[in-house]
Amino acid sequence: MDAVFVDVLRRFLPLLGEQEMTAEAPLRELGLDSMQSIELLFALEDTFSIRLPEDVLTEETFSTAGRLWRATSAAIGDGSTAAGRT
Repeated sequence: MDAVFVDVLRRFLPLLGEQEMTAEAPLRELGLDSMQSIELLFALEDTFSIRLPEDVLTEETFSTAGRLWRATSAAIGDGSTAAGRT
């Protein structure tokens, strides 16, 4: 996982503390609720200048750090920018 991604994600996980972030980190168990998921989505989109496609905005995507990173990195890789979103 990208260090910038981890830094952004860490801000939304109050129960993570000083623990190391792993791909298997269960985001809900670490304090991410539904409202924070939306705020996290906007933070990731702003930080990486991307737009995550609506089809990946699922509970499963936000279940672990690794799944969310895969969706984010895919959007970075395919150039899913704000201008390209319909």
